[in-house]
Amino acid sequence: MAYMKYQKIILALVLFAVCGPILKGYAEHSENLKGPAFSDVSRVLEMPDTWKRKSIVYESIAEGSNIVLNLDQQMHPALLPIINEYALKNKMKIATNSGSCGISAGALSDKKVDIGGLCCPPGITDRLPGLRFHTIGISSIAFIVHPDNPVENITLEEARKIFTGDIYRWSEIGSETGQRGGNSPIQPVGRLHCKLRAGHWRLLLDNEDLFSPDIIEVGAIPDVISQVSNNTRAIGYETLWMVKRFEEKGKVKVLKVNGYGPSDHRALLTGSYPLYRVYNLTTWEGKAVANPEAVKLVDYLMGRVEYLDDKYSLVPQSKLRQTGWVFKGKELVGTPALKTGK
Repeated sequence: MAYMKYQKIILALVLFAVCGPILKGYAEHSENLKGPAFSDVSRVLEMPDTWKRKSIVYESIAEGSNIVLNLDQQMHPALLPIINEYALKNKMKIATNSGSCGISAGALSDKKVDIGGLCCPPGITDRLPGLRFHTIGISSIAFIVHPDNPVENITLEEARKIFTGDIYRWSEIGSETGQRGGNSPIQPVGRLHCKLRAGHWRLLLDNEDLFSPDIIEVGAIPDVISQVSNNTRAIGYETLWMVKRFEEKGKVKVLKVNGYGPSDHRALLTGSYPLYRVYNLTTWEGKAVANPEAVKLVDYLMGRVEYLDDKYSLVPQSKLRQTGWVFKGKELVGTPALKTGK
């Protein structure tokens, strides 16, 4: 009996010696598929002197306004009530438009707005001379599946293999109860927006070429929800707030990642939950473009987001600072791991 016991120990050691490096290699390969979380804050886009001297000129629809904003579609519905309240209290006319990060970036580049809102870290083309970024917070990106899917949890490595096409069937993924997800093929669904900006879905896979050719690519957030809710084989990703906002598009189930749910803010803050979106507001500096009233409004919004309704699933910048996330001025530029060198 003792001999057999030693044999099992030796076999376990041999398997560890052989498989350990292989498993480590898989993990390292998976990590290498990840894109950058943030862009280089020191790189500022070169612009001609004529652009630098240009003042902010509102579009005709916003003429007479004290402040003009263009907010991304994620922040707009959350911040608009606060902005309207601020405008009424201070007897101001504030024009607030909604659009994508690209629309905000275009309005800033054309110098048509005082404040832009982006739901991603800025890219190099967003870092314009005189433009300053203010991070209001971050929000988890959740993996969503059809409610009938028995899977409750996936690892980040499994998620990467699903979206690259290396894991093809739900039977390769186990549920918390040990039940497999069925033998049907997996149908990944994705919205590959803001391809040149860091963070967001690029924390899963760096670029669109890494995604499976079988992915259903959609252009709008509601389409992610409807595609997943109507397909028992599907898996997609979106912020919890957008899942709630477009719940009329269909019911979906939110998965845990590495055993942590996207609503677990502590897990997000400590890096145990790995996928998130970064929300930034901008202001201008310089004689030609600065609007002191816009700066006051951004400061006000930065304070008020601390008390946003839980439905928005936002972790405010104050909590990020407390947990050691890296800021340069008011812009989030790195995770706690980057700060500690780990």
